Amino acid sequence: MLLLPLLIFLLPGPSCTVAQSRQKRAWIIDSYEIEEGHPGPFPYVLGKVTIDRKYQVLFDLKGQGVDKDPKGVLRIEESTGRILAYGPVDFEEYQVLKLSFAAKKPEDHSIDTQLGVEIAIRDINDNPPLFEEPLYEVTVDEALSQGSHLLTVLAFDRDKPNTRNSTFHYAIKSVSPESSNIEFILEETGALSFKGCFDHEVASKHTLVIEAIDHGEVVQLSSSTTAIIYVEDGNDHLPVITGQSGSGKVKENEFGVSPLRLHVMDKDMTQSKAWRAKYTIQGDKGGYFKIETNAETNDGILTVVKPLDFENGAMRELKISVENEAPYFSCKVKRRPSAGLWDVDFTEEQIGGKNIQHNTTTVVIEVEDVNDPPNFVVTVKEATLKEDAPIGTWLETVTAVDRDATASRDFIYKVGHDPAGWMNINPQTGNITTRKMVDRESVHVVNGVYTLMLHAVDKGEPPMTGTATLQIHLIDVNDNVPKLDVNHVDVCMSDGQTPTNISANDLDGAPYGGPFNFELLGNVKRRWKLDPSYGFTAGLVRDSSVPGGLYTLRVKVSDMQGTYGIYWLNATVCSCSVVRHCRNRNSGTISSYGAAGIALVAVALFLLALLAAFHISCKTVFIPAYVDSEVNGILVTSNTEAPGSEIELGELPLHAQSENLRFTQDNRKGRRDSFKSNDSLRYGTRTISRSSKHWIKTEERNNALRQTGNLSRVYLASPSKQSLEMSTSTPFYPTRDNGVQIMDGWKEEFKARINYQTIYEALLLYLQRRLSSFQEPMAELLDYEPHLYAEEGEPNSPADLDYLDIPDEHGSLHEVLENLGPQFSELAACVLQITTTGTRTTFTQHRV
Repeated sequence: MLLLPLLIFLLPGPSCTVAQSRQKRAWIIDSYEIEEGHPGPFPYVLGKVTIDRKYQVLFDLKGQGVDKDPKGVLRIEESTGRILAYGPVDFEEYQVLKLSFAAKKPEDHSIDTQLGVEIAIRDINDNPPLFEEPLYEVTVDEALSQGSHLLTVLAFDRDKPNTRNSTFHYAIKSVSPESSNIEFILEETGALSFKGCFDHEVASKHTLVIEAIDHGEVVQLSSSTTAIIYVEDGNDHLPVITGQSGSGKVKENEFGVSPLRLHVMDKDMTQSKAWRAKYTIQGDKGGYFKIETNAETNDGILTVVKPLDFENGAMRELKISVENEAPYFSCKVKRRPSAGLWDVDFTEEQIGGKNIQHNTTTVVIEVEDVNDPPNFVVTVKEATLKEDAPIGTWLETVTAVDRDATASRDFIYKVGHDPAGWMNINPQTGNITTRKMVDRESVHVVNGVYTLMLHAVDKGEPPMTGTATLQIHLIDVNDNVPKLDVNHVDVCMSDGQTPTNISANDLDGAPYGGPFNFELLGNVKRRWKLDPSYGFTAGLVRDSSVPGGLYTLRVKVSDMQGTYGIYWLNATVCSCSVVRHCRNRNSGTISSYGAAGIALVAVALFLLALLAAFHISCKTVFIPAYVDSEVNGILVTSNTEAPGSEIELGELPLHAQSENLRFTQDNRKGRRDSFKSNDSLRYGTRTISRSSKHWIKTEERNNALRQTGNLSRVYLASPSKQSLEMSTSTPFYPTRDNGVQIMDGWKEEFKARINYQTIYEALLLYLQRRLSSFQEPMAELLDYEPHLYAEEGEPNSPADLDYLDIPDEHGSLHEVLENLGPQFSELAACVLQITTTGTRTTFTQHRV
């Protein structure tokens, strides 16, 4: 046993100075060493500590093995100083135990002397070398050349370094399966390589058991690991074509079909790159064929990708070779020397090995003749034609050929698509002529080009058709006059002499189109003018003296060649106070101003209604009545037409006697009979003379005061009602007698003051009437939409009309026309100049 000396050093105690003055103290301690992994039995005496004292001392031991890890391994007897070992110590964990010995006085346990001690642990070979991994795996290609590194194993030993116990070596314990073509080499560093050749068909994997063995003197310990080398199949077997299947025939002009299928055999692993076949076609001039590999069977499928022409050959001979996706290699062991690598014959295609002969076969594809369509020599042709060319004009000649050798080569020409039906084609010669006059401005002409599709149809079964396109460029002529874009414009008085744009267009192209010359015809001097008058748009300027109304102007528009057209242009002149368009002032326009605008309109209407109420109190209420021809009124001929009158609300009596006006259907006739020449009828404070022979007519339905139209007719009912109502009942008009019209006979006879309740109700109804006109589209009189009529030539001169003379003593023309019946309202609107009454404007149409 190798004994390591104990390192002993004195530690002075509390009475060190006194002790030194008296005597030298001596410790007697042996050298101690604990063998790693002592088998026991325990406890056993490790040694004894002796101190030279003439008096008794007590021993104490502290440190590693006692009260520090590893605890409970050592113990000292207090009285004798013997050291006992109670268990083994692992060298790999504790190479030395550090302790402290102390001698104490038994009286007070004070320390007499103490010292430090190190107990060495002696290593034994108790740890085998261990590998880092229990299993090592690697995949290599079958074509890997000998001497190549495969993998590296690594082990370690926990015994004391640089001793035989921790020194080890590697060794291959076994190889499975055993092969004469390969041998594995394991270096001292754990690197694994091989010499010879892998053969996947012999062994797809190699399993090696590798050991690590230490060099212990007493016993040698070892451990092992497993290394597996997977061999991926390489292309060491060439594919061989074993046969073919399929008809080997294909019809001309047919493609996408597979007339042939090649079968191969390969000994390499199925579905590997070394097994999958790759085909190559030789002799396919024009690229009519392709060959693809079936992923399941490895067959080569030959497909036609471009139509074949029988006339170019009835047979197609192709050479097809086959190889694998992985490059081919070969490895054969020739000699196995004892030292160094073996002598092998290794060939690899991808690194310039000797020429590899791939398997090749020859196939013949037969092309079957079918009926070919005639082919046009030129499939897209262009021609030029003038727009005014006469019918029958020759345009172009097209030519087609049919390469068939049979009777089906005969064909005729036809028009395939002629959208306007303008063209003819000679079935035999292909001459194209016009059958109708062409029009460059037709919807079938795009950018001046008319497209005609032509067919050549043979007489085969079934008939085959060839197609060509003729693009006809049409030369424009001046066959269209310029036209106005719109025939109605709105002119706002508030714009002053700002021009209103009028534009024109011409279907003809340059130089037969715009810019245009615009000209106003008729007597428009100092009333209307055009500024500018040349261009695609002209400016219509109104003179400030022209009043509001609808005007019809004659406009002459000429193109650059002088070709012109004359058109009626309706111009509506208005104030544009509500909207910018004179013709669109309807409820939609007003509602667009929102709630605030409607409120302002309502306030304005209410103020106008108050003004009208004041006007009502000063007017006369008419009671229509049957009268005879003896009235002393103004008579005019019945065919005189006048406009409808404005609002006429006369005064109504405050207290009329109901019995004077209450007529019914039953007693109307009696009333007429009893109304004699000497009697009189009282109405309020007014009296109607019986001698006037006027018969009063009243409505029996409601006996109420009614209004129709624009409140221009008012009827009196029973005074007991004292109210006004809106109604669409039949209005009363003055009656006619022997072709004369009663005008003002009763105008002053039935006036009275109306009370405030009646005025209030009248104003309310009037306001409702005005508001209703805004809610109903196109309800206002000014919403006039002109109607277009056909051109009828120049209008008659106003000088041809008869002059209508109305004497001044019968009142003004305006007053007479206002009192005519409603059947003359339209005529009056055509005669009167613009007249403003209240809030309504009446327009007069003028033709100049």
